[in-house]
Amino acid sequence: QVRLMASGGGSVQAGGSLRLSCKASNHDYNNNWIGWFRQVPGKEREGVAVIYPGSDRTYYGYSVMGRCAISQDNAKNEVYLQIDSLKPEDSGTYYCVAANRRVGSWYDPKEFAYWSQGILVTVSS
Repeated sequence: QVRLMASGGGSVQAGGSLRLSCKASNHDYNNNWIGWFRQVPGKEREGVAVIYPGSDRTYYGYSVMGRCAISQDNAKNEVYLQIDSLKPEDSGTYYCVAANRRVGSWYDPKEFAYWSQGILVTVSS
């Protein structure tokens, strides 16, 4: 059973930066995708960034492209999400996610079997 524990978040000023961390237990970093989704009340969950297993290949959502970086530290079993130049629309509940099989569409939340607890991020203008 994969367990994900996300941390970070909180209130940030627009234009600032955010770094979230996720501790993953029993996750196979060489074979299964891991990444981040977010959700705003009233909207569907949105894929923010994922990292392809066994490589440094990454994918980003259109809304964060160019100002976001996902990285992982296999030795620590952790994955990180950095978003710079924050905007109020980056506010939401963020989730660390992990797959347990081959992923078809990385931005589809149904592709990810494991989810962390949600952590709230509020970006104020």
